[in-house]
Amino acid sequence: MSTASSPDIRLQPLSAQQLAQLESAVAGFSPSALIWASGFLAGLAGQGKTALPARAEAPTTAARLSILIGSQTGNGKRLGEKVLKACQQRGVAARLLSLADFNPRQLRQETALLLIVSTHGDGDPPDDALALHRQLNGAQAARLEKLSYSVLALGDSSYPHFCKTGRDFDERLSALGATAVLPRVECDVDLAAANDEWLTSVVNAFAAITPESAAPARLALVESAPASQEAVQALASVLVNQRITGRASSKEVRHLEFALDTSRFDYLPGDSVSLKARNPQAVVSEILALMQWAPETPVTLGERSLSIEAALSGELEITQLSRPVVNAVIERGTHDGLREWLATADAAAIAEWLQARQLVDVLRESGAQFSAQTLVDLARPLASRAYSIASSAAATPDEVHITVAVVNDERDGVPRPGCASSFLAQLEAGAEIELHLDRNQAFRLPAADDAPIIMVGPGTGIAPFRSFVEERAARGASGANWLFFGERTQREDFLYQIEWQRHLRQGALAKLELAFSRDGAHKVYVQDRLTACGAEVFQWLQNGAYFYVCGDAQRMAKDVHRALVNLVMAHGGHDEDGAEEYLFGLRQQGRYQRDVY
Repeated sequence: MSTASSPDIRLQPLSAQQLAQLESAVAGFSPSALIWASGFLAGLAGQGKTALPARAEAPTTAARLSILIGSQTGNGKRLGEKVLKACQQRGVAARLLSLADFNPRQLRQETALLLIVSTHGDGDPPDDALALHRQLNGAQAARLEKLSYSVLALGDSSYPHFCKTGRDFDERLSALGATAVLPRVECDVDLAAANDEWLTSVVNAFAAITPESAAPARLALVESAPASQEAVQALASVLVNQRITGRASSKEVRHLEFALDTSRFDYLPGDSVSLKARNPQAVVSEILALMQWAPETPVTLGERSLSIEAALSGELEITQLSRPVVNAVIERGTHDGLREWLATADAAAIAEWLQARQLVDVLRESGAQFSAQTLVDLARPLASRAYSIASSAAATPDEVHITVAVVNDERDGVPRPGCASSFLAQLEAGAEIELHLDRNQAFRLPAADDAPIIMVGPGTGIAPFRSFVEERAARGASGANWLFFGERTQREDFLYQIEWQRHLRQGALAKLELAFSRDGAHKVYVQDRLTACGAEVFQWLQNGAYFYVCGDAQRMAKDVHRALVNLVMAHGGHDEDGAEEYLFGLRQQGRYQRDVY
């Protein structure tokens, strides 16, 4: 049973009715607004006042659209800003909020809601959407018959739980009595579904329930972007490209350093860089030969004309599979058994099947034959690849570093290299590449330099924590840093070993826990080391530590969370529900942050 208890109302200066009035008054306040309000009320008390000064009646929310964003990348915010601008052009009263600044209890007061929400990891809500997700799925969730809403779900169809968070919100809002003014729209990584037609439909739908809106109009997403949308990008040149795993390792992991102007490319620890790579030429050639297409065969992509070879090389996604593309290819093939299996197999089995193949494998197995233009129309656009930044601008000015696990798979003895990783692995010193900055406000160091931090980053999940430790060392932060790292073998796979040992000697790293799964008779992982250190980990959390996890969402992040639940139960006197509540509280405070994929 949880040791947490509610405050005794008898010990407070407010009656139960007054406390209820206060809670109602501050519903919807962001954390910063609550802090301001506490100071404002303290000021009134200091002046001997017992009532607020008279003000004009606040406008009703009946005609206001709330655009709520739940996303750990910038895509959701950018779309929300475009909707807000279109609403302003139509005369629709609207506001734009991150779900991090929205009080879930205020939802019953809302009458119009557009929810733009992404799915992360293994079908999980983004951190800023956790509170609303929890509120809606709780036993005491309020009825919402007065609410009109629509959901724009963001996701990646190469994952088994595509747009699951958006679907969950849509289904739950409907179950609570809210009315969908438009059916849910699901966006893949290219965001093609969030187009001009969608924008026009959603704004017109909410304008219909807003009394003072202008007449319906056709709206466009191509107008000039707000200042917050301006992309941060830079042409970077390669300084270093070196393998950091041993020759006998089963993995090739590389460390790359780029030169760029960090005064303009102003990244922070926790951010990522993304880049547009070219597909491996061997895979392109294999598709052309299999489908018997001449490389110069003309195709049309949007309003552009180009050759099929150029489209396969730099425009189409051919190394990562998504379920919609696979279904479309198989429907045009001759393999009935494969079609039937995909229709009946569970999500986990299909995800494993997709993970082991590329587009050329599905073309071969299905026996599909069609025109080059058909493939161009079916395939997804080639997406940018993102990598966690592994450096600190304070420690290494005018440089940005990344850590890359090179994909060197095989299928029936034929190489199946990854797109971006193989592209990056071949870059030589002096080569230039355009990098884009992806800010991650949900994965940040504590503002207080004396706060302790615990970092769990097996494999290339170590990258942002190299940035964290270098940053804290550069600015002389006094907070203790504790790192958990895991890989297969210490001899071949201990990434950045010399650097961590130096940080230990110099005090920038207080503790280092290692888990090498192939070095002993029994496999040991980072979650096992967490369990072994459970009492001390819990004490650090009790003393204000921030807890970070980076890496694989499918298994590692789940196992680490399970280990956390268990250690909070074992050392904090909580039952399982109480332990989950404890960790949820840490996430709400920004003290349990995850960057998982």
